[in-house]
Amino acid sequence: MPENKATNYPVNPPKLHHTTFTTLRMDQMVQWYGLVCGLRPVFQSDEASWMTNDAANHRIALLSPPGLKHPTDKGHETGIHHTAFEFATFDMWLNNYIRLRDHGVLPFLTLDHGITMSVYYQDPDGNGVEIQVDGFGDWAASSEWIATAREFAANPIGIFFDPEKIVLAREEGMSFQEIHERTRAGEYLPATIPEDIFLPEVW
Repeated sequence: MPENKATNYPVNPPKLHHTTFTTLRMDQMVQWYGLVCGLRPVFQSDEASWMTNDAANHRIALLSPPGLKHPTDKGHETGIHHTAFEFATFDMWLNNYIRLRDHGVLPFLTLDHGITMSVYYQDPDGNGVEIQVDGFGDWAASSEWIATAREFAANPIGIFFDPEKIVLAREEGMSFQEIHERTRAGEYLPATIPEDIFLPEVW
């Protein structure tokens, strides 16, 4: 692993706790994050909502202050591209894809990054939301891989895949490891390869 030469890191760094979005679609956003990520409102009003899906008091906050405007070119403006949520197992991750598909919620981007297998959705405001599973089933192993693998350095974005081909592979009895390896080898490519990873415009 390359030596970390940074000298200004805190000895006890804080942990990432939540992300806050501004929105003019409060009810839609609350419902969407409930469906996709299992986030339930701890507090909700027309002006603000705090939502969680674990023991934390909130993981996503939504604010709707007076005078708020929609973005003009969100997909090509700087800022957060997406937030990410992780499932502990491949089966949980794929079952969630199937559940959302059956609700008519489909990803706009699907990538095997090596460190994760990931499907990307857009919330009602066009923010990206990644739902992932660790490609190694272990953070220590995936951390080692991202830091040292020439494969990742050469292609950090990863390999596109068709999630329906992944579903079929599991139905045929393939293990997560085998599916992951075959995905990395390009065996489950979608019919159309996206030209970029920009957020699609929803306005």
